[in-house]
Amino acid sequence: RAHRRGEFHLPESDARSLMETALAEYRRLRGEAPREVFVHGRVRLWDEEWAGFRSAAGAETAVTGVTIRESWGTKLFREGDMVPMRGLAVVSSDRDALLWSRGYVPYLDTYAGRELPNPFDVSVTRGEVDIETVLADVLSLTKLNYNACIHADGEPVTLKFANAVGEILTAAPRTSQPPLPFKYYI
Repeated sequence: RAHRRGEFHLPESDARSLMETALAEYRRLRGEAPREVFVHGRVRLWDEEWAGFRSAAGAETAVTGVTIRESWGTKLFREGDMVPMRGLAVVSSDRDALLWSRGYVPYLDTYAGRELPNPFDVSVTRGEVDIETVLADVLSLTKLNYNACIHADGEPVTLKFANAVGEILTAAPRTSQPPLPFKYYI
């Protein structure tokens, strides 16, 4: 369901169904349930969504809700000619941090961008997990794109692919069999 402009939320039953499907596939491939699942989004999970995800996961799988948004209000400068290093994080609390997923890469001795990079505002909005663990996971997901020859383009693949699927579903011609609502990919 669309709420505020650009914000989509799942009813509890749909959140439960989505998580059950993902966990069933994981169990089929691995033979056991995952210890933890991270739900990434650009908006905070609502109570009914969270209830659906949690009920599907059961006691054996910890579920954590993480909000990841690009922050335009914070700029960081460093001495010299280079921008801040990729992977730099400023932790403001045990649940919130800014993460620069674009920036100077010492191994390459360069920064691939043209402007000062913006950080992501990363927040643990549901569940209990160390913010450092979340930051490491989000940063690693900015490098994981096997469908393009782009090194560390900055956006976590979880959000990048959700955007791509959403664009395809909204641009596709209508047929007698409607596609899954794109809210499932957000």
